[in-house]
Amino acid sequence: MTVVASAILYRVVCWNSGITERERKKLDKIIRKSSSVLGCPLDSVREVGDRRVLTKVSSMLDNESHPLHGDLTELRSSFSDRLLHPRCVKERYRRSFLPAAVRLHNEHC
Repeated sequence: MTVVASAILYRVVCWNSGITERERKKLDKIIRKSSSVLGCPLDSVREVGDRRVLTKVSSMLDNESHPLHGDLTELRSSFSDRLLHPRCVKERYRRSFLPAAVRLHNEHC
């Protein structure tokens, strides 16, 4: 169970914005079944993904030795705690981790 859960959660964090609605529904169905087996409510895939992406972004901003720390500090706004959205030419990059994480971080600021 530990291996499967870590693989699913890794997928959710890395490709949170790239998960299709069909995949999200399948994962939510698995979560609902496991919730009924456990007898306690569990968070949906979107909630888990958003929470983990936000913690990942905040840890990247705090850790100066992280490879993306420099990129994220360059995106900081001089007026607020928000991050400026990186330039995205292709849709593939727009749906990747960094732009999606910046959008999510700005929604929760």
